[in-house]
Amino acid sequence: MKILAVAGDFTHLLVMSFRSMFSPPWRWKNKMAALYFVAVESLPVIIICVGFAAVVTIIEASYHMKIVIQSDALVPGFAAILILRELGSVISSLLLGSRVGAGWAAEVSSMKVTEQIDALKLLGISPIQYLVGPKLLACILGNIVLGVIANIACLFFAMLISVFKLGYTSGMFLTTMRVFVNFQDLLFAMIKSACFGATIPLIACFCGFRAKSGADGVGKATTDAVVGISVAIIFLDFILSYIFSHFYAS
Repeated sequence: MKILAVAGDFTHLLVMSFRSMFSPPWRWKNKMAALYFVAVESLPVIIICVGFAAVVTIIEASYHMKIVIQSDALVPGFAAILILRELGSVISSLLLGSRVGAGWAAEVSSMKVTEQIDALKLLGISPIQYLVGPKLLACILGNIVLGVIANIACLFFAMLISVFKLGYTSGMFLTTMRVFVNFQDLLFAMIKSACFGATIPLIACFCGFRAKSGADGVGKATTDAVVGISVAIIFLDFILSYIFSHFYAS
């Protein structure tokens, strides 16, 4: 019964949060501040991490292909399709969930502990509309942009390592990549980023709203939020990859 109650509370938060995105007051200042926090401040760490992930991916792929089929001619194509379908959007979303999700969970849980959320209710302001709505819109839009940039950065670093480590030219890399990938892969990656982006503020704020009193309560809510976001992103990635595989097959 407790699980059903938690699921019901989360569903209510989800519905009300999406509704608040399309209803006044619009709170553009809050939305722009959240978008800056998500997209601009998170960009450097995401580019650095996905760049190294791309380098490791293409080096390992080349090493194992040489062992199995004595050739790494298809490495650029396989690396590009792995980057677009999985690596770019998933890694950037996990990094965003750890950074942004922890911050928002700590913010909301601190407001809960210090009774600021109760004060909002007394003023007739919906905590969901005031706190969750702007974060939800900002994280969806921001993560789509970050996902596209992460994919481009991954492909760029993969091309660099192919040129300087594996002996390919940039033209060879791009030609092989075009054989394996198309615009559909980027579109599905953007859909994934949007779904992952929606989970981050929902889970972070949900854990914050349920925080217990005291510093321990804030810390536990933050930890639960980061773990929950990571698990949700991996699970959603499995569901979406399974659905998209039917379109790839066709």
